[in-house]
Amino acid sequence: MKAIGINKVAEAAGGKLIRTCEETEIRGVRHDSRECGPGDMFVCIKGQNRDGHSFIPQVIEQGCRTLLVSDPDALTEEMKVNAILVDDTVYAMGELAKYYLDLLDPARVAVTGSVGKTSTRDMIYYVLNEKYNCGRNLKNFNNDIGLPISIFNLDETCDAVVLEMGMSGFGEIDRLAEIVRPQIGVITNIGVSHMENLGSREGIFRAKMELTKHLLSADQGGTMVFVYDDEFLNPRNTAGDYEQIFIGTDGRSDFILSEIEDHGVDGVRFKLEHETVSRNIRIPVPGRHNAFNGAVAAAVGTQLGISPDEIIEGLSKVELTGNRLRVLRGSTITVIDDTYNASPDSMKGALKVLQKSDCSGRRVAILGEMYELGEHTEQLHYSVGVFVRSCGIDQLIAIGPLAKHIAEGCQGGNTKTVYFETKEGFLKKQAELIQPDDLILVKASRGMKLEEVAEKLVEDRRIP
Repeated sequence: MKAIGINKVAEAAGGKLIRTCEETEIRGVRHDSRECGPGDMFVCIKGQNRDGHSFIPQVIEQGCRTLLVSDPDALTEEMKVNAILVDDTVYAMGELAKYYLDLLDPARVAVTGSVGKTSTRDMIYYVLNEKYNCGRNLKNFNNDIGLPISIFNLDETCDAVVLEMGMSGFGEIDRLAEIVRPQIGVITNIGVSHMENLGSREGIFRAKMELTKHLLSADQGGTMVFVYDDEFLNPRNTAGDYEQIFIGTDGRSDFILSEIEDHGVDGVRFKLEHETVSRNIRIPVPGRHNAFNGAVAAAVGTQLGISPDEIIEGLSKVELTGNRLRVLRGSTITVIDDTYNASPDSMKGALKVLQKSDCSGRRVAILGEMYELGEHTEQLHYSVGVFVRSCGIDQLIAIGPLAKHIAEGCQGGNTKTVYFETKEGFLKKQAELIQPDDLILVKASRGMKLEEVAEKLVEDRRIP
């Protein structure tokens, strides 16, 4: 992080400097007390279970001398610190991040959508990194705390940044986009994630479109990029004071995909046409859907002056963040660990990867629960089970009370189906259910922590 003077920090955060010490600037911003040290500002966040103000003595002992607080009573007389008082420390941190991003002034890309946000963000990052020193979110830090923290990890060498924006309700994308004020906005798709909070796909669409409220105007280079669909993401529904670029498989699209080859765990190949020029592209990431994510990255790169050859090179280097279609190999089995999160659409995409991957043994899907689907939860789980049945999967192992409906949807076909209420129950029986040469997909919503299952399967069959 580029150093910022204490007085400017207080001004940008909209706060009042109520106490000072010998330290005159900050060189980092932290909300985790365990990571806080000399030169950092500690943001005291009041959460549901913990109040960051209670960690002030700890961070002072670790060398921190600047605090962003909303409770002045948490300070004692003997504390020799800079203290900036605000009403809401999370909001104030966002205001400081907005100022800091303006200070660096990189090209800014914002990415949101129901599924594929992080994968698309990562692909854009690899494309832009061919020409620019590009930044991105830390891990999957995409909310009103994680996004500012990610911004503070940029420095003066950053000349482009791609920032993912997550949400669970109305107003959240609005706030994140207000902080970033992007030049290019990307909406990957409109699915059913967070239906519980937003009521319908129409509600999800409105919430995602909050991004465009803070997009630069067309004469400032403002551009919205999306994959075309008839229902929501099309030029009629998404029009505004910005340019629109859309990706599809027919001649109406600005970037046209064709000849998509899904090679399962070995990645995807496709042809991409733009302005009468066609290029063959390979991405070393599984899944037909990732061809569309890659095309979005190509469109963003083109807008920011990345050449076709640089785009092809950048996409050939892509590595996805976290447990996204991560391939783990044991001595006798291969596991596709896709446990970072799950929705009906992403479940079906991962199942297609399993279906398309070369395999000398059986194809096995270990699927857990999907969260935040609202009143249609049971039906949507059941639909995934029906999809499993249509994919020619040899065995389904469903884990968790909601996943029982996946098992029910799979009944009646040729797929052997087993249900466990808990992952512990499955792990006790896994030696009986998993065979040599199995190719195994493990996927569920993040809260189930099924990565423990993926890792245990491989660990028990580790190559000596």
